[in-house]
Amino acid sequence: MTAPVPPKPIRINGFAIHSPVHLSPGLWRHPRDRSLDFNTLSYWTDLARLLERGLFETLFIADGIGIHDVYAGNADAALRRAAQVPKHDPMLLVSAMAAATEHLGFGVTASVSYEPPFTLARRFSTLDHLTGGRIAWNVVTGYSDAASRAVGRPGITAHDTRYDIADEFLDCVYQLWEGSWEDGAVLRDQARGLFADPARIHRIEHAGEHFRMQGIHLVEPSPQRTPFLFQAGASDRGRDFAAAHAEAVFLSDPAKRAVAATVADTRARAAARGRDPADILFFALITVIVGRTEQEAHDKYRDYLAYVDPEGALALFSGWTGIDLSAHALDDPFPVIRRDNAVTSMVDSFARSERRWTIREIVQHNAIGGRGPVLIGSPEQVADGLEAWMDETGIDGFNLSYAVTPEGYGDVIDLVVPELQRRGRYKTGYAPGPLRQKVFGTGRQRLPESHPAARFRRSGGDREPAR
Repeated sequence: MTAPVPPKPIRINGFAIHSPVHLSPGLWRHPRDRSLDFNTLSYWTDLARLLERGLFETLFIADGIGIHDVYAGNADAALRRAAQVPKHDPMLLVSAMAAATEHLGFGVTASVSYEPPFTLARRFSTLDHLTGGRIAWNVVTGYSDAASRAVGRPGITAHDTRYDIADEFLDCVYQLWEGSWEDGAVLRDQARGLFADPARIHRIEHAGEHFRMQGIHLVEPSPQRTPFLFQAGASDRGRDFAAAHAEAVFLSDPAKRAVAATVADTRARAAARGRDPADILFFALITVIVGRTEQEAHDKYRDYLAYVDPEGALALFSGWTGIDLSAHALDDPFPVIRRDNAVTSMVDSFARSERRWTIREIVQHNAIGGRGPVLIGSPEQVADGLEAWMDETGIDGFNLSYAVTPEGYGDVIDLVVPELQRRGRYKTGYAPGPLRQKVFGTGRQRLPESHPAARFRRSGGDREPAR
């Protein structure tokens, strides 16, 4: 008799931004919220320690260099309400958080649209060294006209073309990470005074449609070489990109059926490319409001709602969709207008929806935690909800947003994680090794041979060693 297959473990990432507001505009005013400490190192090192205590996979940090200036045709609402502005550079947080922790991974969002591959590759390799192999890159293409103008460009590149650029950008960084320094190139031989073998280090030369590059990677091979790769696009072209490159995909949709369809479709595309579909994990956005009892949880939720900022929510949603919602009444249907300067998968999800959302309903739904579901209840009820999302969609875990920080994370860690552990659905300790090995298991320190990065590796052959 075949033994039953055990259910998949539930994995959780903390989801944050280096700003006073992430996905719950107005909640920075709550008396228990620490969001206004976002510009201090102690806030981030405390948060990293908290998430490590909860055995989270990573702290996943959103980012982008654009300001939300679509609502009413300017950035006034975003500035008034701190709607993801100010927004500081998250990469500069990672070293401090890594020094305060031992196992927690750090997923940093960085766009391929605004700088050369050479410099971004150098920063991620440096962070991979400094974290002991715990760095991840959330690869995004950028959707903001404001960001393009900020770096001196006339406007945003067309959506699918942005992914063509991203494919070539990744070819460039893969060559630097995987092919510039061979295994065995680093000697660190103090007796002979030899740090490296030049014969095993190669200048990368790339001349493509979008990028030109010549140079040796300035950083010796890091523990993972290529950082762990996240991707967050759910459009048709985004799924193709994820199927080719991603090790984990971040999804944001309130409907289980839509999430399940994206998971199945992306895994099928990966298999068609010769990749093992199990080599791609999926994390869905979710917000949890939990109390020791159901009543306590709903009391918290009502308390949080008193601090919601509708104008901030409109500024965020207008920026994400590229649609100026100030031109419409709150009870108007959401105008499904597909724009290149937008998160097109978000607009497309409303076009496919079986119901017609009004702008007011969208603001209310997105006011706490963004577009994902909000689970409210006792530890047992929340655990039931998380298991249902896992089992009905095929995802592998969650990017956990918050209403109040760090309270929202702490409540899940103290109340929900023990319940999931009692059910055998959550780990009780970290695996050893770099992030990729912690996530996929022993032996997976580097990307597998089926990944497109592997084609840039050099065997080294029988070359004569340095003397």
